[in-house]
Amino acid sequence: MKSRSPQQYNRSPLKPVQSKGAGERSLLIGLQWKGMTESLAREYLDELNMLAQTAGAEVVGVELTRCLNPNPALLLGRGKVEELHEIIQETKTELVIFDEDLSPAQARNLEKAWDCRVIDRSGLILDIFAHRARTREAKTQVELAQLKYILTRLTRAWTHLERQQGGIGLRGPGETQIETDRRLIRDRIRHLEEDLHHIERVRSTQRAGREQMFRFALAGYTNVGKSTLMNALTHAGVYEEDLLFATLDSTTRILKIAPQYRALLTDTVGFIRKLPPGLVASFRSTLAEIRDAQCILHIVDLASPSFREQMSEVDKILKEMNLSDRPRIVVLNKLDALADDEPLRWCEREYPGSIPVSARSGTNLDELVERMKSVMSAEMIELSVEIPAQDGLRVAELQRVAEILEERHDDSHFRFRIRLPLSQAHRLGFLSATPTGE
Repeated sequence: MKSRSPQQYNRSPLKPVQSKGAGERSLLIGLQWKGMTESLAREYLDELNMLAQTAGAEVVGVELTRCLNPNPALLLGRGKVEELHEIIQETKTELVIFDEDLSPAQARNLEKAWDCRVIDRSGLILDIFAHRARTREAKTQVELAQLKYILTRLTRAWTHLERQQGGIGLRGPGETQIETDRRLIRDRIRHLEEDLHHIERVRSTQRAGREQMFRFALAGYTNVGKSTLMNALTHAGVYEEDLLFATLDSTTRILKIAPQYRALLTDTVGFIRKLPPGLVASFRSTLAEIRDAQCILHIVDLASPSFREQMSEVDKILKEMNLSDRPRIVVLNKLDALADDEPLRWCEREYPGSIPVSARSGTNLDELVERMKSVMSAEMIELSVEIPAQDGLRVAELQRVAEILEERHDDSHFRFRIRLPLSQAHRLGFLSATPTGE
């Protein structure tokens, strides 16, 4: 039986992914569960293909198989396992990657049956995160998640390390920690949790120092263009590339919407279907940037054939974070790459008020900024304030952050009627002033 080519299930050819991965010859296996359409299963397999290439794998074949009655020991039926064994031998496969999470026993049994390494979706995503992590915070978060994942698979991992180092799913902390016993790994986990707790305290202090400014956060599926939009709006210089998980660290910049409208905009790590629970827990300090935002910009790749499922996944994660009721602007990105307008019409029906843009070309960014301004305006307050004439710095700061509606002065005081964000009124100590109309 001949293995299918890596592109057989792709509706369009995948773009080559530049990666410094191990280049292991890899067979991808996607499962079509009961009640799942074949087209959806193929889209999931496309995503697994992109993940594998992002990790540096040389994809030698893909297999989509129906799984109606999962085998507790092997996940697949014994006949299918034997059939795949022939393909593995024909293609000289070194690594099999499943689009589902496997139990340690299932992975161990499949490795014995196929005489090659087997990893699941969580192991693959963790490997990509280990490769992408650059800052101390990201490295700590990823290592913690990896070690918790490795701990349940320690027995299996020992045999891998005897014959191979540095393969996909074994990079990062796995190379140094997996050789230790469970006690040492648990000690390392405790140490990392303490480090992460300290990092979270520092981040919390940093956020507290920014509490007086309105905060927007970019959220969305991985590789939808959040960093490109961040750069287009703020010229932040955030790293952007057509890769999954190009951004792991949150970046915050000041966004000047109008003379009296200044806000903070934060770029955050992308979401993905079946994100490993350990990663969600480890990245809680990064995800806190979303929780602390007064408004979330949900960025969507409108040109992706899976954009509906991606939007649903982001909605689900935000709901799990208790953020369903948080003010949200749905931003339909990559308008310039849209082949037809059916996705746009669907979004207009299902997400009224969504804004189609192209972060790359700048199309409709003015409309997005105006919407952000209107969200901030809902938090505006009108006040009458009085400032001593000799306090020139305070007058200058007021003129910088507030809209001056009326101004009067005499020898001793300036008297203003102003409109400004509630957060700025707090910062400047004006809330004891007289609100307009009283």
